[in-house]
Amino acid sequence: MLPPDPARAPAAIRADALLAMSSSALDALFQNRPAGEIPQGSADGTIVWMPGTPLARPVARVLGATVWRGKVFRPDSGDLKNRLGPTGFPAIRAVVGPGVSWLDDRPCVLLDYSRSSRVAGWIRDEIREVSPGVYLGLAWGVGRVFGGRKLLLRFALTFAHRSAA
Repeated sequence: MLPPDPARAPAAIRADALLAMSSSALDALFQNRPAGEIPQGSADGTIVWMPGTPLARPVARVLGATVWRGKVFRPDSGDLKNRLGPTGFPAIRAVVGPGVSWLDDRPCVLLDYSRSSRVAGWIRDEIREVSPGVYLGLAWGVGRVFGGRKLLLRFALTFAHRSAA
């Protein structure tokens, strides 16, 4: 796949629109965007599981209200914490930095749990900015259980406002 053309501005995309897209369309979107800057601050999360099917929206709504609310990025400490449960309690830390995507061997923002979490050390997330303030993420399972690595699901992160890092 060719690197993205920086002169072509992407159409604005909202996280809920990603739920209606197919897996292959989401992968193409991810592949056609640059990594973007490492985000900072709080982002609302949307789990994108079984995209393009009638189950995508109800699953995102239920899991978003009860399990995973999003992430809080802290550039000063180079990490993030997930916002969990109905209250968005900050937990499960990941180290954040530049990385290379397992999907296409191009730059991405890497969210590495293996160096910071006993609970989620088997997870590796990759994100790229697909629209201003909206990042598309890939969650990989890592280890023997997954045959080395396996793409488990996709997710979106929506930042209410953009601020310079």
